[in-house]
Amino acid sequence: MSLSNVDIEMYESEDPLWHPSVRAMPMPGIRKMVNMAASMSDVIHLSIGQPDLPAPENVVTAAVEALRAGQTGYTLDAGLPQLLESLAAYYGERYQKPLTPENVLITTGATEAIYLALTAVSAPGRHFIVPDPSFILYAPLIRMNGGEVTAVPTHAENNHQLDPRAVIDAIEPHTYGIVLNSPNNPTGAIYPRETLDAILQEAAYRNIQVISDEVYDHLIYDGIEYPSVLENCSDLDNVMVISSFSKTYSMAGMRIGWIFASQAAIKMLRRYHMFTTTVANTPFQWAGVAALHGDNDFIDNMRMEYTRRRDRLVELVAGTPHLTGYKPEGAFYMFPSLPEGVNGTHVALRLLKETGVCTIPGETFGNHSNNALRLSYSTSLDNLEKAFERIIPWMEKQDFD
Repeated sequence: MSLSNVDIEMYESEDPLWHPSVRAMPMPGIRKMVNMAASMSDVIHLSIGQPDLPAPENVVTAAVEALRAGQTGYTLDAGLPQLLESLAAYYGERYQKPLTPENVLITTGATEAIYLALTAVSAPGRHFIVPDPSFILYAPLIRMNGGEVTAVPTHAENNHQLDPRAVIDAIEPHTYGIVLNSPNNPTGAIYPRETLDAILQEAAYRNIQVISDEVYDHLIYDGIEYPSVLENCSDLDNVMVISSFSKTYSMAGMRIGWIFASQAAIKMLRRYHMFTTTVANTPFQWAGVAALHGDNDFIDNMRMEYTRRRDRLVELVAGTPHLTGYKPEGAFYMFPSLPEGVNGTHVALRLLKETGVCTIPGETFGNHSNNALRLSYSTSLDNLEKAFERIIPWMEKQDFD
C-alpha cells in the first residue's frame, strides 16, 4: 500500500444537500488509521480506545435477564428510575455530594452526553476553552454550532498537566464554557485538586459553564485520589459532569452514559435528549444497575492489569529513539512526543505501512499535538512487547534532524 493511495477523505462534499457544518466535519484520525489497518494483515493495534477485558459476569447476567424478562421497551426519558437512583447514591457517597435522581440524565453512551452538553450551550458569539490535546469531539461540536474555541496546550515534558493560570488567562468577555477531560484522552493526565479548584472558582465567579468529561474516573493508578469536578464544585449550577460504564466495566458497546447537572439543567437536557436518541438502551441500563451494586473486584483487577501494562510501556518508550515519554496517571493511553517539527501523522502512516503497528497521530486530538502519537495499552503485555520489537528498530533507522 503506497501512501499516495491512503484514504485521507475528510467526509467533505460539495453536495448542497448537506449543511456546511456537516460537510466540514473531519473524519477522525482514529477511524482513518483503523480503516487502513483493516485492509492489512499482521497488524498490532496500539490504537484501540476500549477495554480489552470481558465485562463482569453479573453485568452480562443482568442484561440477559432483562431481555428474558421482556425489558425491551422505552424507559422514562431521563432513564431507568432504578439506574438514576443507583447513580445518585453511588456518586453521592463517592464524592460526599448530595445528589438526587433529578440531577442525572441517562444517555446513549458518554458520546451522546458530550453531544447534548456541548451543542445545547454552544452558539455564535459564545467562546469556549478546550485543553489540547483532548478527546476529538469537543472542538468540532462547538464549532459546528457557531461557537469559538481557544485551545490551551499541554506538553509531555510536564506530564501533560493543564496549567490553570493559562486557562484563566484565556478567558474572554464572551467566554461561555470551559471543557475539562481528566483523566485525559489521549494523555492519561489527571488534573490535581488545586487545578480544578482554581478553574472552578474562577468559572463560578464569572458564571462560566464547566463541562467535565470523566469517563476514565475509575482508571486511576499509583494510589492517586481522583479529584472530580463533581466533588470539588461548590454546587451544580454551572457544571455538567459526564461519565459512562464503557471504560469502568468494559461495557463500551452497551452504550450507557450519563450527565450530572443541576435539576434545572437536567430538565432542559431531557427535552433535548428526546429529540436525539429518546432513551438509552433498556436492558443495558439494568446491566448498569448490576454494575453499581456489585463488588469492586473487577475494577481492582483491571486497574492492576493496566498498571502493569502502563509501567512496561513507560520502559519501552524510554528505550525508543526519537520518543519522549512520561508516566501517565490514568486511563490507558500514553502520548509521547516526537522531535519538534516532525509530522506525527506521517510517522503513524509509515509505522503502519512499514511495521504493521497501528498508532493514532497526535493531530487527531488538537492543533498543538502534530508531533505526537497516541499509544493505547488496552492490549496485552505480549502485544506491547511485539509492537516495540518492530517500533524500536524502525525508529533507530530514522533521521528526524
